[in-house]
Amino acid sequence: MRRTVEVAADRGALMEAGASAFVAAARAAIGAHGRFVTALSGGSTPRALFELLATERFASSVDWSRVHVCWGDERAVPSNYRMAREALLDHVPIPASQVHRIRGEDPPQVAAEAYERTLRTLFATPVGPPRPEPGARFDLVLLGMGDNGHTASLFPGLHAVREAERWVVAESVAEVGMWRITLTPVVLNAAAEVVFLVAGADKAAMLHRVLDGPVRPDALPAQMVAPHDGRLRWLVDTNAAARLEDR
Repeated sequence: MRRTVEVAADRGALMEAGASAFVAAARAAIGAHGRFVTALSGGSTPRALFELLATERFASSVDWSRVHVCWGDERAVPSNYRMAREALLDHVPIPASQVHRIRGEDPPQVAAEAYERTLRTLFATPVGPPRPEPGARFDLVLLGMGDNGHTASLFPGLHAVREAERWVVAESVAEVGMWRITLTPVVLNAAAEVVFLVAGADKAAMLHRVLDGPVRPDALPAQMVAPHDGRLRWLVDTNAAARLEDR
């Protein structure tokens, strides 16, 4: 795994860096194997990124007819999908058949099993782990990090963090009082590139623990993300990076 930490001057510069990373990954994947498959994150931070990607400056640089969009996680209602659709997908010419959402309105276990089937079909891998081949894994996964160290819907102390076979699981998360459906480390760590976007002073202490502290992924699930045949990038703003030991 190749890991880098890149510090942007402010939140605006962070979104610019994220949008540039998305466009670069899309162009590289399409050029190499004809399509770009990405998993989007939810939460408040990526909305500004999606809105930026929808502008002419960035949207015109992507061949959206060759883009497939998936999600890293979803709540028991399709809120992450709705946010991405309103901020980005409604504004770019991506075919509807290439938008692969998690059906959060379905029973959680049913939704998780259905989404795993969707991903296995998309990557032509009916059984077993994702294959480290172009077109058989995510080209780019976008993730955020909560102030408790969770990412996607991998929450501290829950089974999903240690899942070793299933690509998608559903768990009831007492901390937020709801069911979540999430990609597991099985598929996240098979990605060609994973980009974390982290902004704000409220994330500084946790970012320091995740990046500089001892590896305790059950308590700090973001540490579980370590692509075994890919690249890991942390894009953070100066406020989030304030306590990092090596900037």
